[in-house]
Amino acid sequence: MRKERRSRRISRIGSYAISSSMSMRDHRQQPCITCTTFNILAPIYKRLNINNDQDQNSRESDYRAYWLEFWLGNEELVNMYEKRLGDAGYLNFKLARTNNRGDGLLIAVRKDYFRVINHRELLFNDCGDRVAQLLHVELAAPCSSPCRNNDTRQEILIVNTHLLFPHDSSLSLVRLNQVYKILQYVESYQKENKLSPTPIMLCGDWNGSKRGHVYKFLRSQGFVSSYDTAHQYTDADAHKWVSHLNHRGNICGVDFIWLLNPNRYRKLLKTSWGEAVFGMFKYLLRRASLTEEDAFVFLKADSDSDCITYSGFCEALQQLNLTGHCYGLSDEETKDLWVQADIDGNGVLDYKEFQQRIWNPTWSEQKDDEIQDDNLKGREEQTIGFSVENAVLFPPEVEKGMWPENYSLSDHARLTVVFSPITMPCSQLKAN
Repeated sequence: MRKERRSRRISRIGSYAISSSMSMRDHRQQPCITCTTFNILAPIYKRLNINNDQDQNSRESDYRAYWLEFWLGNEELVNMYEKRLGDAGYLNFKLARTNNRGDGLLIAVRKDYFRVINHRELLFNDCGDRVAQLLHVELAAPCSSPCRNNDTRQEILIVNTHLLFPHDSSLSLVRLNQVYKILQYVESYQKENKLSPTPIMLCGDWNGSKRGHVYKFLRSQGFVSSYDTAHQYTDADAHKWVSHLNHRGNICGVDFIWLLNPNRYRKLLKTSWGEAVFGMFKYLLRRASLTEEDAFVFLKADSDSDCITYSGFCEALQQLNLTGHCYGLSDEETKDLWVQADIDGNGVLDYKEFQQRIWNPTWSEQKDDEIQDDNLKGREEQTIGFSVENAVLFPPEVEKGMWPENYSLSDHARLTVVFSPITMPCSQLKAN
């Protein structure tokens, strides 16, 4: 109970806050790590209706008594909460967005339970002024394990972010690129520091549901939604829970704590990214009411042959607003997509390649399996991963797909996940 009260207190601060704590449930059991992600609507964005005043320009930031929450734009509150968190045994890492409006990110970790190895900041420098944090930590108290290697790694990479809100469909590509940059950065960090496969947790407000391109992209990389894992929900169960009431009055599930264990097969990152972009490509074609045959004709453009040329491919991307502007696909990214689609490398796409790579990609099947080769067991390097013990959203109504009328703390629900460290073989393998 004491641990739950602690998580509740910490998760009430921060424009977008993640807190992690670790405590023993029982001296005979493994320790558990508690991770909470919570997006509190920053005062500069929260509209007020004071004395029935319908002026939509009235914001919470205009009234000091209303914004007694963590807000990077106010030094007084930053100092107050840093002191209180510090007194409670937390190390704090904050990062403001690059628009200088005062909102941003906060990670708070219990220094009794984690040793911070490194902290990095990632600035996207795109139209959303979004940022991300990478925290490399080690469990301070080694968990017991049956493995023979006493040097078994007990490290975790934690990412905190808040993706751009998709105000229109053209921004979906920006959000996808933000996730791509995060995964590229994590991959580069692992190579730079010569890290063996390590558990990765991605936390925050992803501003997209389980039906979106970002969700499918992360799933193709082997990440699992911790909340869905705890409740044994599938990718099709998007309607069973929500975590956000957006400014349009829609409710949806956008807050996630993603987990990637070291024993998961992973596709090459560029392959997953190409698959995600082609998925977006197909979505836009279908939204234009194009059938498979019509889409192929559209891509062929004015080609005399029964094949898609590179120029026709580029023209189609521009017509679908995926290129031709500063936040669209770059020339290099467009060429990468073409190379992935051109299976035989002859410089054009025939109908079969169009089907296999764009319309009905055969490469989209994700391998969720853990390492199963009995010939490798006993000879693999052992590492620490995590099982999901429990996951809870607050207020409880959101777990039933409803938003409570009397909830005013934020326009987001709080998500808390309990992880248990387990020993597992680590996979160096990546699926093509």
